[in-house]
Amino acid sequence: MKQFSKSKGIGVFGNDAKDTTIPVEVWRYYLLTNRPEVSDTLFMWSDLQAKLNTELLNNLGNFVNRVLSFIAKPAGQGYDSIIPTIPDDVSGDSHDPTKKLASKVAAYLEQYIEAMEKVKLKQGLKIAMSISGEGNAYLQETEFWRLYKQNQSLCSLVMKTAAGVVYLLACLLEPFMPSFSLEVFKQLNLSTEIHLSLSVDKGDVDRLRKPWDLLSAGHKIGTPKPLFRELKDEEVEIYRKKYEGSQADRVLRAEAEAAENVAAQLKKTKVSDGTGKKKSGAKSAAKSSNEAKNKAAAEPDISITRLDIRVGLIKKAEKHPDADSLYVEEIDVGEEQTRTVVSGLVKYIPLDEMQNRKVCVLCNLKPASMRGIKSQAMVLAASNDDHTKVELVEPPSSASVGERITFPGHEGSPDELLNPKKKVWETLKVDLHSNEKLEACYKNIPLTTSAGICTVSSISNASIW
Repeated sequence: MKQFSKSKGIGVFGNDAKDTTIPVEVWRYYLLTNRPEVSDTLFMWSDLQAKLNTELLNNLGNFVNRVLSFIAKPAGQGYDSIIPTIPDDVSGDSHDPTKKLASKVAAYLEQYIEAMEKVKLKQGLKIAMSISGEGNAYLQETEFWRLYKQNQSLCSLVMKTAAGVVYLLACLLEPFMPSFSLEVFKQLNLSTEIHLSLSVDKGDVDRLRKPWDLLSAGHKIGTPKPLFRELKDEEVEIYRKKYEGSQADRVLRAEAEAAENVAAQLKKTKVSDGTGKKKSGAKSAAKSSNEAKNKAAAEPDISITRLDIRVGLIKKAEKHPDADSLYVEEIDVGEEQTRTVVSGLVKYIPLDEMQNRKVCVLCNLKPASMRGIKSQAMVLAASNDDHTKVELVEPPSSASVGERITFPGHEGSPDELLNPKKKVWETLKVDLHSNEKLEACYKNIPLTTSAGICTVSSISNASIW
């Protein structure tokens, strides 16, 4: 990999970075974590991608979004956007996971202050991100989604503590990613004027030893939304090709591509032989065009009714033996035998929530082997824009297993088996979404059963796949 060099015009320079769709806070984070200390640094697109997807999206962004999205859920599912009150029967000092988190945060905070006072920015940033990692571990250990149903008092403590850590992270990361911190303050509905100074004299450091006290009970937060978006392999490849080599090389490549485009256009131009008659190439093109039209006419329209979506019941779900991110489910879709379905939902839905529940199942995809197990259908799920939050699409509880899901106003029979080459599913799924009422829809037409409409739990305007 070549090193940055202005004289040679090699690397990704400010004007290149500015022209990408990658947010400024991502570039700031990458450059600060790779800040040269004793030698030149190297730039690799794969490294930028890994830091964004793993450290910013899956660690920091995931923690903030999980906390605020849960608090924002309506009463009965969350806290209706209100920071909860901690009841008198629980306290952070007596709850082991919360006490342990507070102790770790206090230790990290001392390290952070020391690093920043010595202008060790890279170390300070790393410490702040470690606090985010502890926050994620805290959420997993306490299993707040279960606590909400089983112990409301304890859940209030956990969520108020976690929200305090979100606020702390916004303060600690402000020197590194100011636009990120500004957005978190906005989602918390807090003024930046109450930014923690980390002053010993003001008592900020002592306050941070009890993160459950950092935000006031009854405070109404703003609207949570994803803070980072996944950088996909295809995008990385596009950027790599676009910016590889020297700036002079890029000019030459652009000129060569322009010349190729002109040549291609000339080949398509109808040419006369001098007698006013068109050469046979034009006749051949016309013939090919007619054949293509006839072939298209013979193909059925790509209608939503070609999808065989049914009400299914998960009879059993377990981890894939050879893939940490996959579940293997046995699903009853109204046939003599259950279907085996492999789903990449481990990161998003706990295993116990995958048991004995009704789901929407796409039954006429071509079976595909996934890490050695053949998947015979697909469970429909909804996700937010950056895929940090995923929920199952659920039929009404009284819907009949095996019942076909319909779309009012659309009539037709599903294909027995979708032809992968025709891209029917790929074409239709772009218009599957949830609406403001949390109804699962195709172009605003609800997915409907005889018992009612299929829904998602909390993600409005989500993509369904």
